[in-house]
Parts: sequence; C-alpha cells; structure tokens
Amino acid sequence: MDKRLLTIQDISCVGQCSLTVALPVISACGIETAVLPSSVLSNHTGGFSAWTFHDLTDDMEKILDRWLKEKISFDAFYTGYVSKSQIPYIIDIMNKAARPSAIRIVDPAMADNGKLYAGFADDFPMEMRKLCNKADIIMPNLTEAAFLLGEEYKGNNYDKNYIEATCKKLYKLGAKNVIITGVSFEKDKLGCAIFNGTTFDYYFTEKIDVAMHGTGDVYASCVAGAICRGFSIQNAAALAADFVVESIKATIDDKDHWYGVKFEKAIPYLIKRLAI
Repeated sequence: MDKRLLTIQDISCVGQCSLTVALPVISACGIETAVLPSSVLSNHTGGFSAWTFHDLTDDMEKILDRWLKEKISFDAFYTGYVSKSQIPYIIDIMNKAARPSAIRIVDPAMADNGKLYAGFADDFPMEMRKLCNKADIIMPNLTEAAFLLGEEYKGNNYDKNYIEATCKKLYKLGAKNVIITGVSFEKDKLGCAIFNGTTFDYYFTEKIDVAMHGTGDVYASCVAGAICRGFSIQNAAALAADFVVESIKATIDDKDHWYGVKFEKAIPYLIKRLAI
C-alpha cells in the first residue's frame, strides 16, 4: 500500500508558504498528501501590510469523525502553523487516525529572529510542547528552540556546545529525534544539527546571505516527504537543506519576489535527487 501523509497547517493563499508549499513538495516526493487546513489567510503575515484570517478549528472534530466513519487513516502526520486551541484536536487526530507505526513530524512554526509570529500569545510555546511530546521528529529553528525551552534567544552568539545542549533539552520534551535548523559555526556555512538521543549529526550548505519567507516550510515539507520515501533522517535533512538552497538561487535575482522562494523552479532538482 502506498503511504499517505496528512499535513495540518494553514493555507496562506498568496505567499508560497504553509500548505501551498507542503502539498506540491510532498506530492513531488511521490507521497499521497492529504490536507487539513488549520486556517485560511489571504496572504502570510510576514511583510504584508495586513491579511484576512478565518479560523477552521471548529471543523477539525467533524472532519476527524467523518474520516473515522470512512475508515480513512494515515502513515504520517506533519504539522506546521497551527493555533493553541487546535493542538488538543491535532493530538486526537494523530491518536485515532494513525496506521500502525505512523510517523509524527512537527514543525513548531511560531517564531523567527527572536520573536513570536504575529497573533501568538506568550503562552503558546508551552502548549506547542505538548505537540512536540508526541512527535517522532521536531524541527525548530533556533528561535523556536529557545521559546520551547523557555530560554533567552542567543542570536548568533552560540557555539557547538550550546547547540548540543539545546538538542538534549529538546529531546527531553519527548520527541524521538530533533533537527535544529539555521545552525552556523562558520560565516559562509549554514545548516542543521540532528540528534536522536544518542548521537549528533550535522549538515551544512553554502550560506546565501539573504532572508526569504517560506524557507522553513520548504525545508520541513521536503524532510517529511523524504522520510516517507524511506530516507534516513540524516539524508532527508541534507536533501531538504540542498533543496532550500536551490529554491533561494532560483529567486534571488528577482527583487520583486520578496514574499517567498520560487521552490517550484527547484522541484525538478528535488525529483532528480529523490531518484538517486
């Protein structure tokens, strides 16, 4: 039986992030991708002057009930941008609609550059910890890691010892594997740290000195798709990092394209890598 993944996160109709990234990227990995929108936004909240927002929390329980009646189940779950009130429903969905040995992947999408995203209250990270506790893989960036642990954000002022100590603390939240993104020990390198409770692995790419919206969603979606394809966590994390770099390179010369990355241009690269 082919694998089926359910991704739960918002739809930002414009902006190349969240579900508009997850669905095509995971599908390009050859994985059947089901979606459960957590909310619908006219556009994402980074850089635009305003946005519309429609919460879909009230639909979650009814959708799960219909899935259970139809005997619909999933081999993997991948969560992104969700609200505090939705986390209990998401845990319930993961418990009731999971096939045997289902994989739970959590991107605790809530913060960057030392700040929570617009709309998240200060108590949100502690609720997100409950979702991380149920995960096989969590993928916070450095800001999200600090918020999850209730610690001060270090900015660029850290070393390898700090990263590994942070991985260990995140692992104690209950996740079986930790991937911290946005790690850099050299000015021209950027990558991730991976911890499985015993050993550490790192993967670095060239650092392109530009900030672009949606790269975290591109990364997490690629990891989820590659894991479902049978890649190891280390190889999935490496592929995702390379895919993000290719997506940035496809975008960087277009100064009008500030709201996201042209990941679509890099999908042929992704498919070629998946075939290796």
